[in-house]
Amino acid sequence: MQDPFDKREDAVYATPVDVAPAVRRITCRNPSPYTFTGTQTYLVGTRDLALIDPGPDEPEHLRAILDAVEPGQRISHILVTHSHRDHSPGAALLAGETGADVYAYGAHGAGLSPTMESLVASGADLGGGEGGDHSFQPKHLLADGDVVQGDDWRLGVLHTPGHLSNHISFSLEGAEAGTGTVFTGDTVMGFATTLVSPPDGDMAAFMDSLRLLSGRSDDSLYLPGHGNPVSDPHGMLAYQMAHREGRFDQILAALEDGPATAGALARAIYTEVNPALLPAAARNVLASLIGLADQNRVVCQGPIAADARFALP
Repeated sequence: MQDPFDKREDAVYATPVDVAPAVRRITCRNPSPYTFTGTQTYLVGTRDLALIDPGPDEPEHLRAILDAVEPGQRISHILVTHSHRDHSPGAALLAGETGADVYAYGAHGAGLSPTMESLVASGADLGGGEGGDHSFQPKHLLADGDVVQGDDWRLGVLHTPGHLSNHISFSLEGAEAGTGTVFTGDTVMGFATTLVSPPDGDMAAFMDSLRLLSGRSDDSLYLPGHGNPVSDPHGMLAYQMAHREGRFDQILAALEDGPATAGALARAIYTEVNPALLPAAARNVLASLIGLADQNRVVCQGPIAADARFALP
């Protein structure tokens, strides 16, 4: 299956770019191996504006967002896909500037699956916690199936945990602003697969989120939190689901040689990855191992932990 990722690094910073009818994108100047060219912030609407993912506390970016508000417009809603520091810290600052309320699934850690809740309660040393915005506190809590609307836009809420337990995506509804468009945050990105790092990240939940999106047959455009628009959502989802299933198979095959840690498995499996990204790869492997252990396809030799050894049953 052909790699669907768009790796063009042609971002325009601090300037609104039209990416769909009544949708503008502003790219934050925070590029990295994990954010690609930077965090994508979206403004939706023509009068009352929905602001999706204000990004980090980065003055140039926050000023660009405020400058993008044209005469006769106002930011009426601030929506956050998840509480990572490259997505959510700007919310409180822009709420103070605009008077708009902040909407999200919940504070950091909201929505943990029973498996992850049990591991956290057990005191398991899972590592993780990369980039968490633990100070994030939305004013309004959103649940799967909720709708947020302004005068000329409606956004349906999709709970899409996996990358983070409180991750949500937003489905743009109504012919006025274009149908079949989903703001996918970091669940589906335009440039690469997604980091899933326990306990905040949960591979089983992530796969369920990909399946949920796959069931939405009318979607024709994804606007991700990083990277360029995805014009073939179902091709992207098919690739990513097959890619993850392939990784599961590689993990199981590698364990045929004997018990191993997530780090050792990552070094054996992710041979094509930049060595600087191997720690992230090990986090993905650990998430996969925990999910496979839940299915009794692997066993952990001792308490589940970041450096635990896993084996075939």
